[in-house]
Amino acid sequence: MKLEVVVVPVADADRAKDFYQGLGWREDADVTTGEDFRVVQMTPPGSPSSIIFGTGVTSDAPGSTHGLHLVVDDIEAARAEMVRRGVKVSEVFHDAGGVFHHAGTRARVAGPDPERASYGSFASFDDPDGNAWFLQEITTRLPGR
Repeated sequence: MKLEVVVVPVADADRAKDFYQGLGWREDADVTTGEDFRVVQMTPPGSPSSIIFGTGVTSDAPGSTHGLHLVVDDIEAARAEMVRRGVKVSEVFHDAGGVFHHAGTRARVAGPDPERASYGSFASFDDPDGNAWFLQEITTRLPGR
C-alpha cells in the first residue's frame, strides 16, 4: 500500500489553490461537477503523494488538519525558499526531547538539531485556513524506509 492523497479542509478553494501553486506545487486536477462539488488536487515537487481540497470533499472544519510533514534534504535551504515565496514560516527548530516534535510550540529549541541528525530538524507554517504543515529534514532514512 502507498499513501496517495490527504484531504485538506479549506474554506476557499481558489485561495488555497493560489497558495499551493505559490509554493511551486503541481496542479493535477481541478474538477467541478456542480455548485456543491469541486475537487482540486495538488502535488508537492518530487512527491508521490498529493493533497485534495475543494467544495464538498470533506465535512472537517477548514484549518483543522495539523501535523502534515514535507520531507526536505536541507531544512535551512527549504525554509529560505518558503520565505522567498512569501510564506510565513517559523525559524528552524529541533525538539528538546530529540525524538520528534511535541504538539504546539512546547519544547521547541531554536536552530537545527545540534548534530544535524536525520529526522531531527523542523520548521512550521500554516496555509491560509490554518492547516498546519512542517518541513522535516531527512538526510538518511531509517533502515527499511
